Amino acid sequence: MKLTPLRIAVLAFVAWWVAYTNLTQAVDAVVYGVLQLAPGSRISSAIHFFLYETPKVLLLLTLVVFGVGIIRSFFSPEKTRRILEDKPPLVGNVLASTLGIVTPFCSCSAVPLFIGFVEAGIPLGVTFSFLIAAPMINEVAIVLLFGLFGWQVTLLYVGMGLCIAIIAGYIIDRLKVERFVEEWVYAIRAQPSALQEERLSADDRVRYGWTQVREIVAKVWLYVLLGIAVGAGIHGYVPENFMAGLMGRSAWWAVPVSVLIGVPLYSNAAGIIPIVHALLEKGASLGTTLAFMMSVIGLSLPETIILRKVLKPPLIAIFVGVVATGILIVGYLFNAIM
Repeated sequence: MKLTPLRIAVLAFVAWWVAYTNLTQAVDAVVYGVLQLAPGSRISSAIHFFLYETPKVLLLLTLVVFGVGIIRSFFSPEKTRRILEDKPPLVGNVLASTLGIVTPFCSCSAVPLFIGFVEAGIPLGVTFSFLIAAPMINEVAIVLLFGLFGWQVTLLYVGMGLCIAIIAGYIIDRLKVERFVEEWVYAIRAQPSALQEERLSADDRVRYGWTQVREIVAKVWLYVLLGIAVGAGIHGYVPENFMAGLMGRSAWWAVPVSVLIGVPLYSNAAGIIPIVHALLEKGASLGTTLAFMMSVIGLSLPETIILRKVLKPPLIAIFVGVVATGILIVGYLFNAIM
């Protein structure tokens, strides 16, 4: 029997399932058996956290990136633009935010994507909904949140992220800020694409999924290790409830300070989410930590600097201000209800 890419993917999934379901027992055997560390000690807690969370997150990341890669094989940049063309503003904002989750995007592609959307006649607010959602709610963030917090917090984060992207894009559209886009962007005339959409077979899509795994995991694995290492240190050595006074719900100033600290920082989901998980365990409130995480991921400083090539400072200020306000509201809301 010939091993096609599809059959190899099925066998790989069986191996993945065996590894994932036996991970806890394997880590316990290493920490308490091979290393003979005492359960409950600081060093054993830190090492167990690191040895368990690292393979768990990487396994989940591999599976979800592969699945999303197959979905992405159906959505080329040209097809994404066509879907968003000629849509009413609010409908366009919702579609753009949703497509942002499954469409390849990073800070370095912010300018070409922005230009391509403007060329296609897509409203500015719809374009911003896409630019906000794509880095904030990507498969890396979803995998890490699910692996560390469970599905409830993951759904809350995805829902709030989508709300921020949709509402912020709609507000920017209502403000009529096209005059704050650099003139040369509108001077470009979109040329019809000479490329034909490829018809991919199932094996082709599986190959594309593997390519996405290699490219994305290769980019973020070091951030995963560093983030989990910091989280392990906090998990094992920071006293219980230490963060309650700094990032607890009783500290009214914690949310805005967390956002102000987070905006200039640069990290991706792989680096920041394990740290957020450890902070929560030590008494930080969910609303404050979510606000901090969203500000770091959703208002990336490199992306903002790159967008200066196509946006004038007033529009960049509006963009940062609207998104930051949405994040503040999310932080206070979750602190009030959770």
